[in-house]
Amino acid sequence: MSILCFRFYKVAMNDSVIWFQLCDQMIFNFDPPVCLHCEDCGGPLRCGTQCSALASNNIGGYDVCTTIGRASGSHISLIDEGNPQKGVIVKMFSSKCSISVFIFCDSAVAQLPDTFTQSGSCDYVTVLRHPSGCARSVSDAGNGWGWLGTSFITILCLLGGYILIGAIYRYYFLGIRSVEAIPNLEFWISLPWRIKSMFVRPRRNSRSQSRDTRGPYTTVNH
Repeated sequence: MSILCFRFYKVAMNDSVIWFQLCDQMIFNFDPPVCLHCEDCGGPLRCGTQCSALASNNIGGYDVCTTIGRASGSHISLIDEGNPQKGVIVKMFSSKCSISVFIFCDSAVAQLPDTFTQSGSCDYVTVLRHPSGCARSVSDAGNGWGWLGTSFITILCLLGGYILIGAIYRYYFLGIRSVEAIPNLEFWISLPWRIKSMFVRPRRNSRSQSRDTRGPYTTVNH
């Protein structure tokens, strides 16, 4: 949906106009809003730049602005919880108003909004179709540590905690100084040899077995 965030949208119907930009405050390169009471969204000189959605209604011959949404008050949800491929709803709020943008999934056509509906005093709804509204499946394969890596880190943390607590206890309470304060020091010193012996013994056994199969006699070539 990030592609839809880089531009503002303008929808005009009768004497009303709404501007909105998804994900952020609006940025106008052309055709900025010109209306009264825009102090809540940038003021008369920068009208529309301090909010994410703005509505203008002609009242008594004057265009009057109302802030209807801010990026900080936005919420994204699925149109249909049972069918994520249908699209999403981006709803933005202001203090008293709101705008809901239905983004329907359409992988072939990008259709910009051209109409809107209004309910209550200042709650607006509009619709657009875009490939960005389509759900994408994300695979977790190859991402993160996985359960094996997490287990390995957990074991290391527990082992480090055991050594640290044991060393503190032996140093302060038993009065053991230097490296002798490490618990089970003899085991840790012999651990590399133990690991090495696990791999060396099978190799020696395989050699001895190959010698036994030859028997007490060897073949001599004359």
